[in-house]
Amino acid sequence: MTSPGERLFARYAHAPNALGYCGPAAAAGLQQVACGGGADVDVRRLAAQFSGVWPYQTMMAELAGDGVDPLSEEVGRAYWTGNDLTARLDAERLGAMLLERFAAQAGHYWQHLDEELLEEVTPTHAFHVLGVYPWTRLLHTGLPEPLHVLDSCRIRTGRVVSVDEDAAWVEVDTLTWDGHALGLSEPRPERVARRTPDGVFADLSAGDHAAIHWEFVCDRLTDHEAETLLSLTGRQVELTNRRLTRSP
Repeated sequence: MTSPGERLFARYAHAPNALGYCGPAAAAGLQQVACGGGADVDVRRLAAQFSGVWPYQTMMAELAGDGVDPLSEEVGRAYWTGNDLTARLDAERLGAMLLERFAAQAGHYWQHLDEELLEEVTPTHAFHVLGVYPWTRLLHTGLPEPLHVLDSCRIRTGRVVSVDEDAAWVEVDTLTWDGHALGLSEPRPERVARRTPDGVFADLSAGDHAAIHWEFVCDRLTDHEAETLLSLTGRQVELTNRRLTRSP
């Protein structure tokens, strides 16, 4: 029987994994777990092979106190969409840990982690996307790919307008770039896929808040969870823009 934390991890990690962007070849197992099955899938073993999310969840658990499981629902929610634990964790200490343990690590995930980036650190997926990933540093090229990747990789949320068998119409914002700074648009209806061969990750009805990762509905959020995610995303955009305005 998989735990709530394992199912949460599977729901958010599945879409980029299925696209081949991160983690081991584990899409089929993660899909089963995300849909409520996969009792024989070793989620912890798979999670440890995600070089992006797993270091955060392990360090966040360490900062949260003795005995906290990195794969707990509390830690997973803190990282992906935000909760009370996100607010309690010491971002300065997390930044120091990231710098000490991963700044010298080879690979594209951590090559931009240096002391200049410490002021942007928050214990969230939004920081990893906007701060550690290289894509904000490519926005000035004018190419469309950096903005598309940033918008797809961050966790978005919006109000569900309608639901059908395979997709949901969701009023959701998009990340914008005016040549100088990032922004967030007004929410607009967008049709987002929700079904896999094993089923859906979250039951939805009109009026619910959907969480979207890589153009796939991965979760249903409460009003408070959605508000927290929107607030954290807006704050991370502001922190990123401070760096972008300093960059040549």
